[in-house]
Amino acid sequence: MPIRTLVWGENVHEHINKTVADIYPEGMHNQIAKLIGKDANISVKTTTLQEPEHGLTDKVLEETDVLVWWGHRAHGDVADEIVERVAKRVWEGMGLIVLHSGHFSKIFKRLMGSPCALNWREAGERERLWVVNPGHPIAKGLPAYFELENEEMYGEPFSVPEPLETVFVSWFQGGEVFRSGLTYRKGAGNVFYFRPGHETYPTYHDETVGLVLRNAVNWAYNSNRFPHITDAPNVPVEKALEPIKARGGSLHEAGEEGFR
Repeated sequence: MPIRTLVWGENVHEHINKTVADIYPEGMHNQIAKLIGKDANISVKTTTLQEPEHGLTDKVLEETDVLVWWGHRAHGDVADEIVERVAKRVWEGMGLIVLHSGHFSKIFKRLMGSPCALNWREAGERERLWVVNPGHPIAKGLPAYFELENEEMYGEPFSVPEPLETVFVSWFQGGEVFRSGLTYRKGAGNVFYFRPGHETYPTYHDETVGLVLRNAVNWAYNSNRFPHITDAPNVPVEKALEPIKARGGSLHEAGEEGFR
């Protein structure tokens, strides 16, 4: 069964900036989906911020194995209710790939629990991405490094938690470096942050970037779901695995059952 992948796009810059519209006439989300869809093991759909519930209804998320997220200008327009819905699905086992300026998205900050801040410069400079973990599945088929001739610079420090794995480190023409491919596990969900993707440059027309995205979707996929991972049920004394007797006081006496 193909990996059911949903590309979520903010879909704002394409309608207000001619440069972006010229590079991505069908929308960034659709171009990202085209790159990912070249893998026969992946079925891909798209949705955008402007859809009801931002296109992230309970039903849609139930039918999504991996969610790919690109946002920038309208982070604040994403409803908190939807952020919590997506976070819960990630904790239950849905994969999440966050791209470029999505580092400041509500969902990434929610899952990281940190500022997710960095230095930046929009100067169209060369980015060289070094594969520092060549045995990682996301790096499958990649050379020792690859270059993007025009990109926005992101520089350290990047205020995120220490990742499980660092797959890429970027060097920029102006001299800065950045950890540009990071993996996490949040609950049962696999999360990958991938840095390239500034909207005024043709990054999502690059075939090597497409290979990284396809590899990332395959890596992030988890066939299992754990719908009760956020529950915190009480286990009564009589249901303990071994016979025990309750001792001492309890907050869960008459009148306090709803304490938790």
